[in-house]
Amino acid sequence: MATILVVDDDKKLLKMMRRTLIYEGFQVATALNGREALAQMQVEAPDLIVLDWMMPELDGLQMMTNLRATDDNIPVLMLTARDAIEDRVKGLDSGADDYLVKPFAPSELLARLRALLRRIEKTDKEKPLLYAGLYLDVISRETRRGDREFELTPREFELLHYFMRHPRQVLVRDRILEDVWGYDFGGEDNVLEVYVGYLRKKTEAGDEPRLIQTVRGVGYVLRET
Repeated sequence: MATILVVDDDKKLLKMMRRTLIYEGFQVATALNGREALAQMQVEAPDLIVLDWMMPELDGLQMMTNLRATDDNIPVLMLTARDAIEDRVKGLDSGADDYLVKPFAPSELLARLRALLRRIEKTDKEKPLLYAGLYLDVISRETRRGDREFELTPREFELLHYFMRHPRQVLVRDRILEDVWGYDFGGEDNVLEVYVGYLRKKTEAGDEPRLIQTVRGVGYVLRET
């Protein structure tokens, strides 16, 4: 189940988009401006962002500049009432992946989001991931830390893949369980902690620094110390 961060200072429109996306089965986080959205991303791990252009405090283009400085992968759908060709070009050149002019039909919004999510799924299946010397290839199932290779069980691989898709983002414990083990997970309460322990043992077997950090009372983050 994908999580979408919707950022817009129009509270009525924000409420409509949130209601529509939840009805379609998405998890939804919201923010009223770019600054609030960047803070929200430290807690949530959105798979996609719907971003308004004209907002107070930090507008859409300014947020894109901040976002792309640290994350070039998360897709962004830009919303705006500006429909001139030069405005569309400016929005796309800022780092947005798609552009939707207001007012828009909810059906078109959903269609564009589904297209962006399909693009993510295709890329995730093909593109190896690398973070701080930690390497994971989804196709070959190869995993290594620097030059040292190590083997993972299917569940360990899925969990490490999840962490590496969201580097430097604090991931809430319940969200990890839902996305990796499934929405109706009913296993042992400490299963996540056990598997994080397995991953730490294998990724740190060569006395490398710890990358999977505990965020006490919240969850975990893949981050260099």
